[in-house]
Amino acid sequence: MKNGELTQAHTLAFNQAFNQAFTQAFTQAFTQAFGQEPALVAYAPGRVNLIGDHTDYNLGWVLPVALDRGTLVAASQRDDFQIQVVARDMDNEQVSFSLDDQAMAQMPLDSVSPWSNYVRGTVKMLSAYLAETGQPPLRGASLMITGNLPKGAGLSSSASLEMALIKAFAGLFDLKIDGIKAAQLGQQAENEFVGCNCGIMDQLISAMGEAERAMLLDCSDLAINQVALPRSLSLMIINSNVKRALVGSEYNLRREQCQKVAQYFGVSSLRQVSYKQLCQAEASLEPTLFRRARHVVSENARVLEMAEALSAGDSARIGRLMAASHRSLRDDFAVSTPEVDCLVALVSEVLGMDGGARMTGGGFGGCVVALLPEHKIAEVRETIAAEYQARTGLTADIYLCHSGAGAFA
Repeated sequence: MKNGELTQAHTLAFNQAFNQAFTQAFTQAFTQAFGQEPALVAYAPGRVNLIGDHTDYNLGWVLPVALDRGTLVAASQRDDFQIQVVARDMDNEQVSFSLDDQAMAQMPLDSVSPWSNYVRGTVKMLSAYLAETGQPPLRGASLMITGNLPKGAGLSSSASLEMALIKAFAGLFDLKIDGIKAAQLGQQAENEFVGCNCGIMDQLISAMGEAERAMLLDCSDLAINQVALPRSLSLMIINSNVKRALVGSEYNLRREQCQKVAQYFGVSSLRQVSYKQLCQAEASLEPTLFRRARHVVSENARVLEMAEALSAGDSARIGRLMAASHRSLRDDFAVSTPEVDCLVALVSEVLGMDGGARMTGGGFGGCVVALLPEHKIAEVRETIAAEYQARTGLTADIYLCHSGAGAFA
């Protein structure tokens, strides 16, 4: 952050995410590590997806919300061409690498400090973009990273880090990078360097989210429509504490399965396949592939209906759509877990027609998102405390969140 340059929405989002004592301790830690105060502190939020999972890389619709939690990157310029990074939340683990052309071209994955691969990948893609567009190359920087997103919970801590890094470099070196390009570079870092074939949703909502709004994003052309969230419903995120690891999981397999169905229809993505077309081809498709595609095609329709339900403040309709989305992810796309199913069932039983709950994110663990009236919050908390550990052996972490602003520095 630079004094005097924050909008009211940015200031509110930042104050919701981090208190003054936290940020003061962070900047003091940077000064102690590098012998100078940071020139700036960049922030980017995590996200929760209300509905529309595994539709983004199929060029469909998604409906995420930027959270009032995220990642901070404190940064200062260096006199050399080294990137030095300290991960405050990893016991101040330090990593450094060179920006010279050979080092960038041959940069390996870091198996010792895997978190640094998101830094390395982002810097590599940003450097290539600057070269392509004729902008001056990056120079060295000292960086410190911290945040308050639970790691491995499906709230896009990696995308948040990527967007905060790009904002930090843009601020340090006066780079011309808009939100869409920043999101594309972050996605490229994950796809081409880290090895996770994610879509662009996570990066784009982190870069361009708006407070009190969900982002209806058309992933085919990146058209954005901001949808007001109902004031009558609160946003709750429940971490199942089943840790996710999308790289090396079945996430990439799901993408391959969707591509096979698109190839069967002779189109580039499942966005171009209608529900009627898919059902007519059911007998010709391998059953697993049919189910994967059925989730994507039906989920796209649910996203558009959910945007209407949010605008109308129709909590019963919201609940029905979230329930249908969860069933589809569980049964057709097979990315839920028994623990996450348990949480969804517990919350849904309490809510009835007053809102809804579903798994959120890539799956294989992680979080449940719920939209619920304030008067149901205490009962949901009590029910989870009483039942979840008894049924699964795990404890759940519950976060009441607000929608926040996108990345800034």
